[in-house]
Amino acid sequence: MSSAEEIKSKLDIIEVIKDYIQVKAYGANFKALCPFHREKTPSFVISPDKQIWHCFGCGKSGDVLSFVQEMEGLSFPDTLRLLAPRAGVVLQNYSPQQASRRGRILDCLLKANIKYQENLTQDPVGQKMKEYLLKRSLSEKTIKDWQVGYSPDSWTSIMDYLKNKGFSVGEISASGLSGKSERGTDYDRFRDRITFPIYDVNGALIAYTARINPQKADDKSLAKYINSPKTEVYDKSRVLFGLDKAKLAIKDRGYTIIVEGQMDAIACHQHDFSNTVASSGTALTEAQLLLLKRFSNNIALCFDGDSAGQLAADRGIIEALRLEMNVKIVVLSKEYKDPDECLRENPEDFKKALSKSLPVLEYYFIKLKEGRDLSNLNDKKDIAKLMLEMINRMDNRIEQDYWLKRLAEDLEISEQIIREALPKKQKDSRTYQTKEAQNQINSINIPLSREEKLSEIFLALLLKSPEYIIYASSHLEPHDLRSKTKQLFYKELIIYYNKHASFEFDSFTNHLKEQTDNIVNILPRLTILGEKDYYNYDSNQTKLELTKIIIELKKLSLKNEIKKIQIEIAHAESAKEDEKLIILMTEIKNLNDELNSLQLS
Repeated sequence: MSSAEEIKSKLDIIEVIKDYIQVKAYGANFKALCPFHREKTPSFVISPDKQIWHCFGCGKSGDVLSFVQEMEGLSFPDTLRLLAPRAGVVLQNYSPQQASRRGRILDCLLKANIKYQENLTQDPVGQKMKEYLLKRSLSEKTIKDWQVGYSPDSWTSIMDYLKNKGFSVGEISASGLSGKSERGTDYDRFRDRITFPIYDVNGALIAYTARINPQKADDKSLAKYINSPKTEVYDKSRVLFGLDKAKLAIKDRGYTIIVEGQMDAIACHQHDFSNTVASSGTALTEAQLLLLKRFSNNIALCFDGDSAGQLAADRGIIEALRLEMNVKIVVLSKEYKDPDECLRENPEDFKKALSKSLPVLEYYFIKLKEGRDLSNLNDKKDIAKLMLEMINRMDNRIEQDYWLKRLAEDLEISEQIIREALPKKQKDSRTYQTKEAQNQINSINIPLSREEKLSEIFLALLLKSPEYIIYASSHLEPHDLRSKTKQLFYKELIIYYNKHASFEFDSFTNHLKEQTDNIVNILPRLTILGEKDYYNYDSNQTKLELTKIIIELKKLSLKNEIKKIQIEIAHAESAKEDEKLIILMTEIKNLNDELNSLQLS
């Protein structure tokens, strides 16, 4: 068994896909909104029995490996590398020299993390950093769980260490661990800083954020935090700090708490608010929000939101509204500068603030009305203008309708006037939507003809109930199916069943892979189609449905043959080929007789 097959056999496709999108049971299968194109009605179906998936909207399909490869944008070897630890599989014939460039970068980051953690306990300054963390109320367990470390005040400490481990200067630079001076000299990027590893959603270490030595905190020339630069494995706009640790709690509790800083996130987890992630002080991006939507559609944003203007301008909130996410705002008491301080001094205050969080538009509306006179026309106009701008950013028509009515009622303005004042939506020309728009274009399916639909159902039923393959083959020939691909598929299905006198999905998959026509590509769709629409059919119902479809397909096949011969007859008459005409007339009579017999059956 190959490493790929072993990994597939040891992973449950449902559990893996659940880490990316929300799925719901649907008969014997599971359904979800397709992650590869935008849709409102779920057409993405997963078969736990066959361990495959197919989207009936965009047409994509595959197994657990292809799903993760597509979602993560990885090469096939890197997909195996990512999933092997989860499956408990040791990849054979693996060596660092043979690993992909991405793999080498990930290894480099991991080796650096080991050294950083050692420095926290073995380096004299590192030991002081650990004392500082303990004074900040982080427990020994938290420090260990989050793998907090220390990078010494040295220009080449980590570079020298990694070189000794077999990594090149180029690989160290590609990992973001080193930088280059104006004179072209390589140096350690993180010097005299507390290091916090950053993991992607699957638990791969991809970057670092590093906090300044507290003794240098007054030096305004030094940034309090610095992060890894963008690399081949790290893009800060696509990662949320702590999501790898928070994702299960997010699914369990039904919402995500989003804080700004890494220390805030760590403190939240230590106090059992383990559904917390950090945005690292930047506005949330579409990619980050889509990551969160895999686990829950609800977010509670904890930040200094005293300014309603700041809230309205926050790109993350605007993006979340556009994605129809449920956004709440958590506001801490003014005596606390951030969640970390609040949790250190009084965890109950944080819990209370969380329980009092308000939906974003509710909070925004309250803030807008503060200090204003609702009997004053100008104040009414200002509030209405600002609220309508926010309402306009919502894609959900039901929520829009609620807030338009609410705004009209609270401001005592005609609802019709409020609706007429709603700004018309402008076309969104953001460049990051180009790929999504292209995916939408690529996902457009040309509707199948009735004959093609019947052919698909016919093959789907045979895959679901292979005991009827012999019955079907004695009543319908492969050439009776119009599509060349389906003809070849049906032919191989008959050959396989006659050879083995039984049907086994994985074995048949391998049989199709040996063919040169790529007909294996339609297997997931046909398999899931049978399970999705006919999972509750018993043997008698299946045979009855097959019989009806066989008759219908045979009729269509005969009608197509009759049309072809009619064209040949017209040509023969035109060319005055009397002998050929007699033969063709006999053929068409026989076909019509056969067709009439089917119609009478």
